Amino acid sequence: MNNNNDAAMPTGIVARFLNFVERVGNKLPDPAIIFLFAMLLIWLLSWWFSGVTFDAIDPRTGEAIIINNMLASDSLATFLSSMVKTFTGFAPLGVVLVAMLGVGVAEHSGFINTGLKLMLKVTPKQLLTPSIILVAIVSHTATDAGYVLVIPLAGVIFYAAGRHPLAGIAAAFAGVSGGFGANFIPSGIDPLLQSFTQSAAQIINPTMSINPLNNWAFTSASSLFIILLGWYITDKIIEPRLQKTAVDGNTEDLPVFADARSDEKRAFFIASSVMVAGLALLAYVSAPTDSAMRSSDGSLTNFSSPLMQSIVPLIFLLFWIPGAVYGFVVGTFKSSKDMIDAMSKAMGGMAYYIVMAFFCSLFIAAFSKSNLGALLAIEGAQLLKAMELPSAVTVVGIIFLTGFVNLFVGSSSAKWALLGPVFVPMLMQLGISPDLTQAAYRVGDSSSNIITPLMPYFPLVVVYCQKYVKGTGIGTLIAMMLPYSIAFLIGWSLFLLGYWALGIPLGLDASYVYPAVVP
Repeated sequence: MNNNNDAAMPTGIVARFLNFVERVGNKLPDPAIIFLFAMLLIWLLSWWFSGVTFDAIDPRTGEAIIINNMLASDSLATFLSSMVKTFTGFAPLGVVLVAMLGVGVAEHSGFINTGLKLMLKVTPKQLLTPSIILVAIVSHTATDAGYVLVIPLAGVIFYAAGRHPLAGIAAAFAGVSGGFGANFIPSGIDPLLQSFTQSAAQIINPTMSINPLNNWAFTSASSLFIILLGWYITDKIIEPRLQKTAVDGNTEDLPVFADARSDEKRAFFIASSVMVAGLALLAYVSAPTDSAMRSSDGSLTNFSSPLMQSIVPLIFLLFWIPGAVYGFVVGTFKSSKDMIDAMSKAMGGMAYYIVMAFFCSLFIAAFSKSNLGALLAIEGAQLLKAMELPSAVTVVGIIFLTGFVNLFVGSSSAKWALLGPVFVPMLMQLGISPDLTQAAYRVGDSSSNIITPLMPYFPLVVVYCQKYVKGTGIGTLIAMMLPYSIAFLIGWSLFLLGYWALGIPLGLDASYVYPAVVP
């Protein structure tokens, strides 16, 4: 593997620490077994604490937290009877499999391969990293599309450019997941978080309303910050460290990038035209104010809108149809069986992930039903409140506490449903606005996503890495992503404090103080 990075292999305490993290992490059991052991631990802890009375109030019910004993006979009966439903209802599983069916056709027909060849001719290699991170950040608009589309393609693109594919995967993972709280484009997560923030603020002020785009300016500015910081970490820390990591994947499955032939260019043009026509048709259908693709309030970006609910099927169609067209035009597909074989091959590569998803779904269900995650979040927030720190220190404390809780409770909305009713009223009483509190939450919620194996898509990224480096384990990925996580957590916190100090607007109808100062 020829590396395009001229930086020397990093040495010193940082390199030794990352090597230590990788060695220790790779000695851990397989991720599937970790989820199994974690579930058993949750069962034991739920039994241990089920008889304990806690003062913490669950903001969702207004009553004291009660730990449910997962080893009780009725809980075990429910666990067994709902096991199949828990697995098949595991949201990331359906997202990954449906999207990969379409992407598999586009990949094995050669459509993606040719597209990358043409793209690499117009993209300077020195701008490859920031381009990948930019696309990864924007992919949040399409919910989980970045995990199943951008991250694996980033590995292919880096490999095609003569750079280490794992560096591309790391950069994309950092943008998709570590930069989850940054985006130039409003998405469904904005009104989702706003709804929890507004409900929490109304505990103090029942008439208060929050604009769904109250953090838009900050998340837009954060996008540029994350791109620049992620660019530096990828090119100066991650890729040099990967120089001695050999690419030993099956060379038959790895892309080969000669110049695109004339027939490939012609087939790509036809297939791309079909894709553009499909997007144009989607825009035409969605544009009317009474479109069936809009939610009941007329929004296209609300999570409840049919358009947002259809993102994964749309990804499937927008890759499956052009991929099939390309395959039949260029000749890689001779019959419909060839297309089905491509889809089957794509599913074959997901076998390992399906096994991990089975155990992951059971762990997450047990952790949620036991209420241990809720207890952890609420007790941590109450501790922070009791410390009575200065406003700036309190905001940073919220960021770090959120980042810690995020290691165990992955869902952004689920955490904010728990933490928001504690954080928002608490800071309002200190004169800090709900808008600033939500911005701080978004920073903490994003920064630690990329280092917790308990994040549902983490095992999938391990699978992507193993395509190129067979020995990739949990430790390899954590060591690769740890510099991003630490830099994002510290740097992004300082960025928010600086943004606050300069008084730059957080978003629409947003303020830094409560009550808001009206100019």
